[in-house]
Amino acid sequence: MTFQTLMAQVNAFVWGPVMLAFLVGTGLLLTVRLGGIQLRHLPRALRLVFSRCAEEAQGDISPFQALTTALAATIGTGNIAGVATAIYLGGPGAVFWMWVCALFGMATKYAEAVLAVHYRQHLPDGTMQGGPMRYLAQGLNAPWLGLLFAVMGSLAAFGIGSMVQSNSVAVALQETFQVPPLVTGLLLGLCSAVVIIGGIRRIGRVTEKLVPIMALFYVGGAAIILVKNAGAIPGALALILEHAFSPAAASGGFAGSSVAMAIRFGVARGVFSNEAGLGSAPIAHAAARTSSPVRQGLVAMTGVFFDTLIICTMTALVILTSGLWDSGKSSSALTALAFEAALPEAGAIIVALGLVVFAYSTMLGWAYYGEQCIEYVFGLRARMPYRYLFCAVIIWGALQKIGLVWDFSDTMNGAMAIPNLIGLIGLSGVVTRLTREFFAAERA
Repeated sequence: MTFQTLMAQVNAFVWGPVMLAFLVGTGLLLTVRLGGIQLRHLPRALRLVFSRCAEEAQGDISPFQALTTALAATIGTGNIAGVATAIYLGGPGAVFWMWVCALFGMATKYAEAVLAVHYRQHLPDGTMQGGPMRYLAQGLNAPWLGLLFAVMGSLAAFGIGSMVQSNSVAVALQETFQVPPLVTGLLLGLCSAVVIIGGIRRIGRVTEKLVPIMALFYVGGAAIILVKNAGAIPGALALILEHAFSPAAASGGFAGSSVAMAIRFGVARGVFSNEAGLGSAPIAHAAARTSSPVRQGLVAMTGVFFDTLIICTMTALVILTSGLWDSGKSSSALTALAFEAALPEAGAIIVALGLVVFAYSTMLGWAYYGEQCIEYVFGLRARMPYRYLFCAVIIWGALQKIGLVWDFSDTMNGAMAIPNLIGLIGLSGVVTRLTREFFAAERA
C-alpha cells in the first residue's frame, strides 16, 4: 500500500458520516441556543465590518485586521480549486451542502471568536494569544485537549495553509503560463517569508490591504461572466437543488456521484474553504483590539458569509453555467476552463492571478495560526524556527501530487476540528450567557 493510498483511506474515515454530522450538528446546536444569531444580526455584523471604528482595548491588531487576517486564511484555493473539486467528485449537489455548511457555520464561527477573545491571554513578550487551545484548557478544564488541538493545528498549517496553496498555484501557473513548479514554489516561499518573519502586526497590515483588493478582482471577473451567462443561472440552481437529494448520473468526463458523495464533498470542501469548526480563525480574532467578545464574534461570522455564500457560490455558478462541469477537469483547471469559455484569454489569467494572490494570503494567515499553536506547545522559542520551516514546506508542496496534498490537508483539518467541536459544545452555555449579557446591557 502506497502512502497516498493510505492517506486516502484515512481521509475517507475522518470525513465519514460521523464527522459530517458532528460539524453540521454543532452548528445547528449553536444556531438554536443563540436564537439564529447569524440571521438576526447579520446586518449589524456587516455594519461593524465596514465601520472600522477604532477601539481602545488590549490586543495586537484592529478588529478589521483580525477579520482580514482570518479571511486571508479562508479565502484561498478552496474558493477556486476546492469548489471545482467538490463539483467534480460530488456533482452539482455538493454546492447545496456547502451552503448548508456555511449557514450553520456562521453560528460556529461566531462562537469560536467569542470564546477566543473571552479566554485569551498575554504571552511573555506582550502579544496576545487565544483560540481553541486556550478555551479548551481554561474554559473546558481539559488541558490535554488543548494540547492535542495545538499539535494538530501546527501540523495542519503545513497542509491547508502551505502545501495545498503552493501546489494549486504551481498547477495553475504551469498549465496557463508554463512556469516550472519549482520556480513557483521558490517565489511563493520567498514572498511569504518577507511578511511572515515580521509576525502578526506585519501580517495584519498586509492583509487589510490585500484581501479587499483580491476579493474584488476575482468577484468582479466572476460577476461579468454571470451577467453574460444570466440565462443559464436558473438552470444551474435547479441542477444544484436536484442533485442535492438525488444521484448525479455519469456524463462526459464526470464519473457520477451519489447523494452521500455530494454531502461528503460539499461539507468537506465547505469546511476547507470557510474553516468554520476547525478552530483556526478564532486564533486571529483573539489578537483583535477589542473589549467585547460578542462584538468580535459578530465580525467573525461575516467571514463565512463572504467566503462561502458569496465567493464560493459565484465560482460554482460560473462552472455550472459554462456547461463544462462534467468535462472531466478538476481542481483549478476546471475553474480556469469555465472562466476561459466566457472570457477567452482573460478568463484563465483571472483565475491564475486570483489563485496566486488567494493562495499567498492564505499562507500568511495560516503561518500565524500554526505559529500560535506551536508556541502553545513549546513556548516562544519555537516561533522563528516554525516560520522558516513553514516557508520551506511551501516550496516542497509545489512539487507534490495533487491527490496526496488534498488528502493530507483534509485529514489534518478533521484532526483539528474534533477537539474544537468538543469544546464548542461543552462551552456553548458560556457563549449563550455572554451573548445574552451583551444584548441585555445594550437594551438597559
